[in-house]
Amino acid sequence: MKVAASQLRLLEYPCYYLYGADQDALAEAAEDILAAGDPEAQRLRVDVSELHMVEEESRNRGLFGPSICYALVRNAEAATPKQGEHLLKLAASVESGNRLIVCAPGVDWKKALHKKVLAMQGVGQCEFFVPDEHRFQHWFEQQLQIAGVRLHEDAMQCAVEQLSGLRLAARKFVQRLQWYDHGAGVVLDRKVVAALLGEHMPDELEDWCHAVAMRQTLAVTLAIRLLRDQQMAEVKMLAWLGTRMQQLLMYRWHVSKGSANPAQSARIFGPARKTIVKEADIWKPSELVAALHLLTEAEKRLKGASVEDKPVVMERLTLALISGETM
Repeated sequence: MKVAASQLRLLEYPCYYLYGADQDALAEAAEDILAAGDPEAQRLRVDVSELHMVEEESRNRGLFGPSICYALVRNAEAATPKQGEHLLKLAASVESGNRLIVCAPGVDWKKALHKKVLAMQGVGQCEFFVPDEHRFQHWFEQQLQIAGVRLHEDAMQCAVEQLSGLRLAARKFVQRLQWYDHGAGVVLDRKVVAALLGEHMPDELEDWCHAVAMRQTLAVTLAIRLLRDQQMAEVKMLAWLGTRMQQLLMYRWHVSKGSANPAQSARIFGPARKTIVKEADIWKPSELVAALHLLTEAEKRLKGASVEDKPVVMERLTLALISGETM
């Protein structure tokens, strides 16, 4: 039976099937269902390869009569056909008082297991869609209100742009805002939000990262400006570029896995959310792996494994990344 996410905690089923693209909301709902109910119940969190643990615990008689077992299967989307059949058997035979929560974030709708679970009777089914920015902002404002935190309008926009769709990260960020504000009730500005997000970088540094990701020759000029005109620290440049290249690799991986929202799955934040699609098209997965090796080599040289000047190391790294050659 299809159930709205807002109704999950109000309706009880022996088995729940949670699926969809919003992995954070899905995981949050699954934990809520697992936590609710009998406080004495045995609670398990398992992968699809550990279904035997669910079977063993759910049939455990205990010393003083049958024990209650609540089990959460985290990654049903990765089930093999054999594991899928085992999971279907468990879902169809949940004993009275027990609870089975099957999570399949980003599951392929063509997957046989998915179709079979949707056809089952007595299973609470809920799909989690990635909220658009407007809905996410509404939810985020509710979390701030509950926490007693106030943000300036442009600070709110900054936070929403970087956290949109990342509910768990947003909750942790609200907690950091609470610690910073400490109940003072002050309206926090964009500067504070950017600092607490830990994800703000100068526009010039973002321009350089983007130019490297697009393999543009402009990247070399931008690197020289950052190093010589702005005296940007080489390790800072390397750290931000390393993050960008890892994001590109993870984005490509989630695309290959058929993720409905690869940018969210790869935890892309900041300005990269708007450019990652074009940047990823420039690189093959093997080239991204090679790029990460180049970044590791550059880090070693910056830490003293080479007599080269540090600015020269970064200039050569930039050239190697955009040309596909070695340093």
